[in-house]
Amino acid sequence: MSNNRQQYDEEFKKNAVRLSYASSKTVKEVADDLGVSVSLLYRWRKRYTPQGDKTKYATMEEENRALRLEVAELHMERDMLKKAAGLLCKESKVKITVKYAFMDEHPEYAAATWAKMLKISLSGYYAWRNRREEREIADQVYKERIRKLFEDSRGAYGVDRICGLLRKHGYKASYGRVKRYMEEMGLVSIHRRRRQRSLTDSRKSRGEGYPNLVRDIKITEPFQVISSDISYIRTDEGFGYICQIRDVVSNIVLAERMADNMRSELVVNTIKQAQKRWHLPEGTIFHSDRGSQYTSEAVINILKKFKFRQSFSRVGMPGDNSWSESFFANLKKERVHWWHFKTIDEARQVLFEYIEVFYNRQRVQKRLNYLSPVQWLKQWQKHASHLVA
Repeated sequence: MSNNRQQYDEEFKKNAVRLSYASSKTVKEVADDLGVSVSLLYRWRKRYTPQGDKTKYATMEEENRALRLEVAELHMERDMLKKAAGLLCKESKVKITVKYAFMDEHPEYAAATWAKMLKISLSGYYAWRNRREEREIADQVYKERIRKLFEDSRGAYGVDRICGLLRKHGYKASYGRVKRYMEEMGLVSIHRRRRQRSLTDSRKSRGEGYPNLVRDIKITEPFQVISSDISYIRTDEGFGYICQIRDVVSNIVLAERMADNMRSELVVNTIKQAQKRWHLPEGTIFHSDRGSQYTSEAVINILKKFKFRQSFSRVGMPGDNSWSESFFANLKKERVHWWHFKTIDEARQVLFEYIEVFYNRQRVQKRLNYLSPVQWLKQWQKHASHLVA
């Protein structure tokens, strides 16, 4: 089983800093999205400029000033929450039933606290909740929940997945009702695009010595088998090439690297990044197609160094590496086809945010019981630790 403690390479830190400056979100929100502590992200921001260059504080006074700014931002976030609630209760046209519905949609805070903030009767709220006479308001709340799930998925979720998420969170969700509401609100899931042909599948490697180790085994645990492939990204300055490595059980993208070429160094660097971050166990099966990058001496040697077992798809059978193909299909459908990239650096930053924030930590998957890959892995690790104990 992998070590829970992650180590982040320099490129990840630079990309995280760039994202924290470029995003409209606060530093804390970006840190939460990336699954790192806000203090760690602030330390990286001290070490790198918004362009990713290294920098240093000249004096302790400058470092203290940065810490004061961090505290001030956290206070500001708290004040913004208070102001947002205050604006709601000051809105003269807001019906009291809407306030009740708002309370019902935010059970993470005590009802008594909401009642005091919104200046309404707590007993009145409980009476409303018991009566449920305001069907129109309840329907509107239901629609807004659907809209939020759809928007949080950036248009990726269709009726099936939204139904599953609603049920997971305790809502009654019929397919027909959700479909009708989505049609009324004009919410249409992103359509699938044409299947992406693998860039690395080579017909030259037809001989022996390229075993498929995953055909006849039962894959049951994370990091037992990992899958890799390369795909291209079109930009105004030419093609960029992205290599990714993905765990086939949790679906976590363990590492991703992008370059202006698809030489074997791209794969080697991605493997090194995955091992540094996740401390993958000896004996892990590394599966890919038979492209020249994956059959190169450099890739074979780095896999031997980490004591991974190398596995290959059969010739002319791209479905043997469907894990990577399905990932790239989603990447293209949910991000690339909706974006015009001017430079490879711009594409690198956008895809870093898609993979590390959205795909790994936010995008729920039906096969993972409507959890994101990171959420599912944490749940699995917790269960596994109990079994060991």
